[in-house]
Amino acid sequence: MSQEKLAIRTVIFSMLGNALLSGIKFLAGIFGNSFALIADAIESLVDVFSSILVLIGLKYAQRPADENHPYGHGKAEALITFLVVGFLIVSAVTIAYQAIQNIRTPHEGPASWTLAVLAAIILWKEISYRFVLNRSKKLQSSSLRAEAWHHRSDAITSVAAFIGILIAIWGGEGYEKADDYAAIFAAGFILYNCYLIFRPALGEVMDEDTHDDLTTEIRKVALTVEGITGTEKCFIRKAGMKFHVDLHANVNGDLTVREGHDIAHDLKDTLKKEIPKLGHILIHIEPFD
Repeated sequence: MSQEKLAIRTVIFSMLGNALLSGIKFLAGIFGNSFALIADAIESLVDVFSSILVLIGLKYAQRPADENHPYGHGKAEALITFLVVGFLIVSAVTIAYQAIQNIRTPHEGPASWTLAVLAAIILWKEISYRFVLNRSKKLQSSSLRAEAWHHRSDAITSVAAFIGILIAIWGGEGYEKADDYAAIFAAGFILYNCYLIFRPALGEVMDEDTHDDLTTEIRKVALTVEGITGTEKCFIRKAGMKFHVDLHANVNGDLTVREGHDIAHDLKDTLKKEIPKLGHILIHIEPFD
């Protein structure tokens, strides 16, 4: 299965899971009188829409290079990540605002059975987080990493809701607002995660070179090619799930132009074969005596 298809299947898994959990949380929040659960449901619903955006971004990023986009359309994935972060910020602000309104308004405490619902949700979301995060590392996908953090933030908000409801139930009368304070904490954690998701995507758009391990691997593979005596500059840009490389390679300065050209092609083909995640590779030959 290709990287792109695997990424799309992962997003669909997240989308369907979030849709189901959103419904369960919302119903449990309504009938169990817990705004923390309703806030949790709102975040899961936002996650469904963000998953749809990620899916669109992944499909668009798969489009091959054309006249106007010689390096392909991989940057679309990072741009979609920005939109996902925007959705998360809106959901966090909405949750915090409604929780503050609830604190100002007297209301009944949550039902004890909502704790069992939250315990099951926390377990599922943590499993989903680890599954999607492993896929994001395997595929080098910033949008899948954002998707994974959605699951983790959802798990944390559910933990906050669990603690808030537990305090409200054990404390009894006068502790009903613990549920709402838990929702505010959840909103703050979502905003913190927004930064963690946004920063790598921004680095990708700005062509930030933070790929030291890949640079080392490229230099190592280059030295296995006959005629290459060393490497100099190595610039790497990430676009979607591909890495575009500009590499300066040293060859014998007495070689003909044609011989140097052939060695450059051998180097490019070898890098493509040994490191499949590389996209466009530009080889600049440097004479070395």
